[in-house]
Amino acid sequence: MGAKVFIDGEAGTTGLQIRARLDARDDITLIQLPDDLRKDAGARRDAFAQADVAILCLPDEAARESVALAQDLDVRFIDASTAHRVDPNWVFGLPELGADQRAAIQAARFVSNPGCYSTGAILMLAPLVAAGLLPVDWAVSINAVSGYSGGGKALIGEYQGGSAPAHFVYATGQQHKHLPEIMARTGLTRQPIFVPSVGNFEQGMAVQIPLHLSDLPGAPNMKDLHAALAAHYAGGRFVSVQDLADQESRIIPTALNDTNRAEISVRGDAATGRVVLIAVLDNLGKGASGAAVQNLNLMIGADEGAALS
Repeated sequence: MGAKVFIDGEAGTTGLQIRARLDARDDITLIQLPDDLRKDAGARRDAFAQADVAILCLPDEAARESVALAQDLDVRFIDASTAHRVDPNWVFGLPELGADQRAAIQAARFVSNPGCYSTGAILMLAPLVAAGLLPVDWAVSINAVSGYSGGGKALIGEYQGGSAPAHFVYATGQQHKHLPEIMARTGLTRQPIFVPSVGNFEQGMAVQIPLHLSDLPGAPNMKDLHAALAAHYAGGRFVSVQDLADQESRIIPTALNDTNRAEISVRGDAATGRVVLIAVLDNLGKGASGAAVQNLNLMIGADEGAALS
């Protein structure tokens, strides 16, 4: 029969994509509720009781309520919301974060999925901080563009209905909900400036971090940054670092759609040390549903890449 999985909130964008990735697997049995019982606390508790792993695809407060509803049961959790990403009792579900992260996810009862923007930012920043190339108190700026699917039903409706702009910048008040996890999981002690935006495409994402290398302690060069990133992700299945020789090809946010992959580039002018780190990923793949399935695979002892590309 394999592992029994309950997706609490499977009717949302992330939940539907997780379900699509799991439907055809013979090592997983999906526990599902009829539409009229999806918000019924008793029916949901019964579903939690049957499950080995529950994946929460809910708003933050609803995710907390689900954990409270079922935490006395013998069920493990993957939370796709922001609710538990900096909670010390939850393991951060980014297997590529460090040498021990994969094992921690495998053993955990509580796993918190990373956010989409923060996945790109952490993948670039954490190895550089760990290598001593980027001080923890550095004034980091992060710019990003995402497809509109990350904005939920209302924003999706605006774009699909033709009433949304071609592109817009938001969260300029520097209170974006991904900032705490970026700081917590990279070790940064100074809050970055983060400027996210949304483009008129459904899914895909590019995250950019500009740096003046001559201002950094020791004045590292582009090769130093590339080497640190390449070493960290060497042999990795889902995160790769692009050839340093490629400085001119276009960065396309939709290039990795429908995959669980992320690609990191180090671009810039070696002579002046003006550099931009860029991560491309699918905000609904490695940034959401793909990450949840990768974590699920680790937790149930399946092949880490099962149902992922």
